[in-house]
Amino acid sequence: MSDQSVSRNPATSPLLLSARGLVKSYGRNRAVDGVDLDIPERAFTTFLGPSGCGKTTILRMIGGFETPDAGSLILDGRSLVGVPPERRPVNTVFQNYALFPHLTVFENVAFSLTLRRGAQDPAPRVKRALEAVHMGEFGARYPHQLSGGQQQRVAVARAIIAEPHLLLLDEPLSALDRKMRGHLQIELKDLQRRLGIAFVYVTHDQEEAFALSDVVVVMNKGKIAQKADPVTLYARPADSFVADFIGSATLVEGEVLACTPGNATIATPLGTITAPAIEGLQTGGRAALVLRPEHLQLDGCSGMILTAQVEHVVFKGDRYMIEAGIAGVTLRLMSNRPPEPGTLISIGFDPVASFITRIAT
Repeated sequence: MSDQSVSRNPATSPLLLSARGLVKSYGRNRAVDGVDLDIPERAFTTFLGPSGCGKTTILRMIGGFETPDAGSLILDGRSLVGVPPERRPVNTVFQNYALFPHLTVFENVAFSLTLRRGAQDPAPRVKRALEAVHMGEFGARYPHQLSGGQQQRVAVARAIIAEPHLLLLDEPLSALDRKMRGHLQIELKDLQRRLGIAFVYVTHDQEEAFALSDVVVVMNKGKIAQKADPVTLYARPADSFVADFIGSATLVEGEVLACTPGNATIATPLGTITAPAIEGLQTGGRAALVLRPEHLQLDGCSGMILTAQVEHVVFKGDRYMIEAGIAGVTLRLMSNRPPEPGTLISIGFDPVASFITRIAT
């Protein structure tokens, strides 16, 4: 286990895990439907999606807790098919941490090492693992004497002590309050950089995925909807499902009138708009214009100007979220001042800042 910070570009890192044609069904439900996936070394990769989309099932197949119905899993050039969990160079941090209540922190972390025949004195390695997660002074305590955040760190220490090639984390922060989650997100990312090993993380929380990840894999109905870095996912969603799931967006459907390299022209209820577009759209087909709140300006005086009626105003702490209707479309934008519901407002936006994507099936 290395404590050295590892500098890497996940897009160019060597391949660690390769999955091809992964399928897993439960009765008539196809939980994972022919997934192909590559995971780079030393990267923080997150599976993101709604409940039932297949993200946890993929994690469990990588960890050996579920057997694929079809497909292959190759880790470091070695097939994982038929390899039991305890023999895989992979460890898992579960949602409930699964700490033994009758064992101390030290004993919990040392547990996996004591199962090995001929294992050397675990004390030095336990000490290094606890220090890596800033829990070096808590070895004598029991789990009930720790906070939720401290228990999470102990679970990570127990997982990394065996020096796995890959660490799997199944929504480990979901039981914590928002402030603690934010704090531990920073710690987890810092830990992953210092250890220099690949983390694969499962969450349904988009903000958490963006805060942690080098690569985000968005799942929908057992398939990968898009795999990209967080900035690309937000600004260039592959389809309307990704656009709607990632952040807040108004999706305006329309007919594609023309396509040029990198752009498309679409006829919408808001008017005819030319904007950056995903590749593969067809003239005459349907597509969706993606408008983020930051694309729209209250009392805007440049670009395309729309007049809409205020429907709702919601206080968000630092600003107000405004929902305003025009031609059957509800636009969402942020402002420092709250207009009165029912009044007409002027909204401006630059189409170049928006994006046209395909409609999810």
